[in-house]
Amino acid sequence: MASSSMSSRGSGSWTVQQNKAFERALAVYDRDTPDRWYNVARAVGGKTAEEVKRHYERLVEDVKHIESGHVPFPNYRTTGANGHARGIAVISLTPSPK
Repeated sequence: MASSSMSSRGSGSWTVQQNKAFERALAVYDRDTPDRWYNVARAVGGKTAEEVKRHYERLVEDVKHIESGHVPFPNYRTTGANGHARGIAVISLTPSPK
């Protein structure tokens, strides 16, 4: 899904439903589809072709930043009320010694 920074820049806010419709439309209308942005906008609803195109371009930039390591991974590991760790499970691919 698009990052929260995308909704605050330029093309107005995007609802969760619009972002989901946007993702589904991108899967249906690939870059070779004639009138791609018009079709995506129609699938999203409430957005123009130019707005969905800008939304896509921002998504691409966000992904580039994430993949290049410019966005740190959040620390999801927290301790619950019972003192047990919760959050992301860590799986070791190295066999434990016997």
